[in-house]
Amino acid sequence: MRLDKYLKVSRLIKRRTSANEACDAQRVSVNGRPAKASYDVKIGDVIEFLFGSRLVKVEVLSVAEHAAKAEACAMYREITQ
Repeated sequence: MRLDKYLKVSRLIKRRTSANEACDAQRVSVNGRPAKASYDVKIGDVIEFLFGSRLVKVEVLSVAEHAAKAEACAMYREITQ
């Protein structure tokens, strides 16, 4: 699944266009490297992005095309710094 779509489906970022813009501005990195919106997300990837002034770091636990609001938080695990 594309990175921008994963960020939207997992509800880490509200809109896919916002996720795409964040990737274009190099505010999203996967496994320590800046990632494009077309990056193919895999289980075990570590995604970091700026959410306002806060750095959010999550590990991908599952990849699903669709997720209900209750299931979305099970797609990732937040990593504390």
